Amino acid sequence: MPQQPPPAGAPGRPEHPGPPDGAAAPDLPERVAATYGEEDLGTAPGFAGGFINFGYWAWLPEPAHRPLTEDDRVRSEQDLYRLVLDTCDRPRGRTALEVGCGRGLGCALALKEFDFGSVIGLDAHPDQIARALEANAELLDAGDGPRRLEFVLGPAQRMPLPDDCADFVYSVEAAQHFRDLAGFAREAVRVLRPAGGFALTTFFARIPEAVRVLPELLPPYANGLDVPHLVDDAAAAFTEAGLRDVAVTPIGDGVWECYDRYMDQRPDLRDAWPRQYLTAYQTGLLDYYLITATGPEGGAAPEG
Repeated sequence: MPQQPPPAGAPGRPEHPGPPDGAAAPDLPERVAATYGEEDLGTAPGFAGGFINFGYWAWLPEPAHRPLTEDDRVRSEQDLYRLVLDTCDRPRGRTALEVGCGRGLGCALALKEFDFGSVIGLDAHPDQIARALEANAELLDAGDGPRRLEFVLGPAQRMPLPDDCADFVYSVEAAQHFRDLAGFAREAVRVLRPAGGFALTTFFARIPEAVRVLPELLPPYANGLDVPHLVDDAAAAFTEAGLRDVAVTPIGDGVWECYDRYMDQRPDLRDAWPRQYLTAYQTGLLDYYLITATGPEGGAAPEG
């Protein structure tokens, strides 16, 4: 069994990889397909630098005591990746897999700052894969040796990747879209090498009542973009799939307030509906979480 997907193209300097041979574009809910397709969420004013996440602001210098700039916004998005990637033990030379990689900017950060041997970016939307290939063309074309960066089209619950192909599986603000969180968990276990690392960060509902209330407060829950997964259910799905030592850490105190202040300081964003996320956080409906775990000692957990 190969340890990672073979590089695309002929021997020598390979061409950019495309979708797996014979694979059709994965089915996506209509709102997800539109948001990451023709609407291209990465260009929305509330995001900056091509990243698509709320950001982790706690590592910025004195964020509570000064205006927040667009540079701060970009760094907050990068720092959310750094928070996740910091959980990988001894990344040097290892293979990482990002599930829901978007434009692949987090994959590039992982290569440049954390010294992984190789990084695979997986995304279910073909437009995002195309953007990732364009945004990272320089890295993809660097050198004549084995390619260190690959982008693969496929859904989180049916990854078109071989068993035991990654030492570290991570996902940054993508799991709120996953309809089949348990399927993603099982696939994460399957592709992890024995005792590999797992880390995920996104926002989840805190209490059962939130499943009813969040669609009334936030449009993405009403229109089908996001799913109000309960954090306890998510943690249980990861445990049941075979991940060990599942740890759930709330990090909302480093996310929501500064994100809302950034919105408030920009006239074009001040009255936008995403400011309701702070309300949802303050009323205990949802929070932002970092979830870490370790894969089974012997690889994929047995079925049944």
